[in-house]
Amino acid sequence: MNEENDFELSFIHSHETYRLTEDHGKVIMITFWASWCPDCGVDLPKKEQLFKSLDKEKVKMITINVKGRERNNNDGRIFTEKFLTQPTLEDNGMEVYNQYKCEGVPTTILINKDGDVTHKFGDKTSFLTIVEAVGTLI
Repeated sequence: MNEENDFELSFIHSHETYRLTEDHGKVIMITFWASWCPDCGVDLPKKEQLFKSLDKEKVKMITINVKGRERNNNDGRIFTEKFLTQPTLEDNGMEVYNQYKCEGVPTTILINKDGDVTHKFGDKTSFLTIVEAVGTLI
């Protein structure tokens, strides 16, 4: 696992933490989002459907609420309760968002089985393009 990609964050609804290295050997899809973002509102339901159908032994899907971009502290939690079943983490402000040099939400990061970032998709990337990229990594 590439150490500069590693991070540890708390799950949005608990004090348990997740460390990226836990899933070394899998393809990892990280989606950074904020509850007020219209593009996130289009992107996340599609990813939620993908999450329900993917082989979780091969692909780990994680969403990260960028708390530093939310208007209110609880907005991300409320959104998660309503719309997401995939693992959702809460960024420390914008720490991991900045670590991955994100420029907007949603941003999707793909990490290969060796722990290297292979793709970074911005808010205008089509869902199909992201799914095809995941397919090339499995």
